[in-house]
Amino acid sequence: MGWQDFLAGENGAWTFCEIAEGDFVSFLYGARAHNLYEVSKREALRDALSLPPWEPLTFRETGRTYSFPYRLLLRPVRTFTELLVRAEFAYVAENLLLRGGYSKTHFQADQTTLQSVSEMGTVANGAVEPLALPEYTTFTLRFSRTKSLLKTPEIVRFRETILQAAIRRNLMLRDNLDRLLKELGLNGINADDLEILGEKALPEGHVDLLLKRRVPLGSALKIPIEVKTNRAQSKDLIQLRDYMKELHGECPIGVLIASDFGRSAIEEASKVQMKLVKYSLSADLKQTPTFQEIFDGLTLSALE
Repeated sequence: MGWQDFLAGENGAWTFCEIAEGDFVSFLYGARAHNLYEVSKREALRDALSLPPWEPLTFRETGRTYSFPYRLLLRPVRTFTELLVRAEFAYVAENLLLRGGYSKTHFQADQTTLQSVSEMGTVANGAVEPLALPEYTTFTLRFSRTKSLLKTPEIVRFRETILQAAIRRNLMLRDNLDRLLKELGLNGINADDLEILGEKALPEGHVDLLLKRRVPLGSALKIPIEVKTNRAQSKDLIQLRDYMKELHGECPIGVLIASDFGRSAIEEASKVQMKLVKYSLSADLKQTPTFQEIFDGLTLSALE
């Protein structure tokens, strides 16, 4: 087993919430993919400034010092080093190209990529030297919209990316996705045939979530989903419309998810192939709910 660490702060917290136990991860460096691992454990460590293996990192511009409290315990699955120019990495390479490089800590590959990677290289059978850690305690990561309650890395600002992660986890559950498909009028589509992916780079920008056919057969159904934490207006539909054009004829609808919708957004969506979905949370973001509490209290309802 080996540890993977993430920097304290909002991006590190987002990564920690996005990746769950049982997920598979690989590492990109120098236009190559390195190895395949399974996440066997996740922990947020207190007082990480004094814990190995990384020294605290101080940014020259702000003078702030960051530690690495968000950690994943990884089990080696396969060993390989492969160039991203391989056709099997098309989904990954396209994301990198359109992003202009490694602008974010991570992004999600599709099922086809995972299946291909699972046949690369050799089965990992070498022992990994465990990281020797002194005695430590852990904390439960929390989020809030109340500035006075923020205390990085334990309590982090609630951002749109955290909402996106919760919605993706919600739609990974078959019953939830099946219910939403029916509310969207997509009765002929089987939820088992689809996968919901995190942020996908397109020439027009980065779509927040992408619902696509898991194994394309003759057609590659793709539904872009934009997420807004607050009330959405008609201008928020413009970007979604551009994403739909980029996906050409394989995109039957676009979906905009928000806490509420202005009258102009409702009127505009009715004129085009866009669906509006209202989200609600039972967790009180004026307090400090955990990601699990945010996820558990999330409901999605399509507007008629």
